[in-house]
Amino acid sequence: MGDDWSRVEVEATVAAYLQMLDQELREVPFNKSDSRRRLLAVLNGRSESAIERKHQNISAILIELGFPSVRGYKPLSNYQRLLYDVVRERLLHAPGLTAAVRTRAEQPVGGAVTATDDLLGRVVERPASPEPRHGASIADRPRPRPIANYLELEARNRLLGLAGEEFTLRFESERLWRAGRNRLAEKIEHVSRTRGDAEGYDILSFEESGRHRLIEVKTTTFGPHTPFFVTRKEVDVSGERAAEYYVYRLFDFRDDPKLFLVPGDITSSVSLEATQFAARPR
Repeated sequence: MGDDWSRVEVEATVAAYLQMLDQELREVPFNKSDSRRRLLAVLNGRSESAIERKHQNISAILIELGFPSVRGYKPLSNYQRLLYDVVRERLLHAPGLTAAVRTRAEQPVGGAVTATDDLLGRVVERPASPEPRHGASIADRPRPRPIANYLELEARNRLLGLAGEEFTLRFESERLWRAGRNRLAEKIEHVSRTRGDAEGYDILSFEESGRHRLIEVKTTTFGPHTPFFVTRKEVDVSGERAAEYYVYRLFDFRDDPKLFLVPGDITSSVSLEATQFAARPR
């Protein structure tokens, strides 16, 4: 059997995935294994692992279109064009799903996050980069056109951003207190509040040695592979002060907050893609 799936197979798989995404956004319990087994009955001899990979492909497409993905399905960009077309078409005719995504992106975070215990135990390894699409570079394939960038909308959610910064302040204080550096913990500064947003980082903390640790906090309620957005200033400061600079990526923030650290020059740490340009009259 060839690699490309038929339209019937693709339609059924996309429908099953988007149903899971809708349930996840609305906090309705569902079982991924049950969903895969139901798909096996309508697909043409596909295996569960093949369905898993196709769901990963859908995750990659959703992120490219500005939507969140289902937790646990790591984005995999080696997808067929038909799959992209079907996902996009479904999203354009899914007002209930898009409303649920917008609600989540704009929703403030409740007090449960502030009660999180064992802050230092919330650190996880940085996720591996998604696999590239085989046989074609990003420049060789059609550029996805986001339908509405709900990931960027969430990134502009100031209440969510502030909650993430407050979480990080507590995390840093705990880190330094446990290291016996109490005086340094007391000197941590919430820079985005005391100096504004123009410094290129949100929090001034310290290494155990006393050296500065400049922290830019990026918070999402979605999964660890959700892209984050950086400013020109943040990129510049991360390059000028790479030995001191960290991005703290907080994810799953509403339900089970965790974080991973991205140290150093942002241009060397992540793949950057231009989403806006500054236009000046000639």
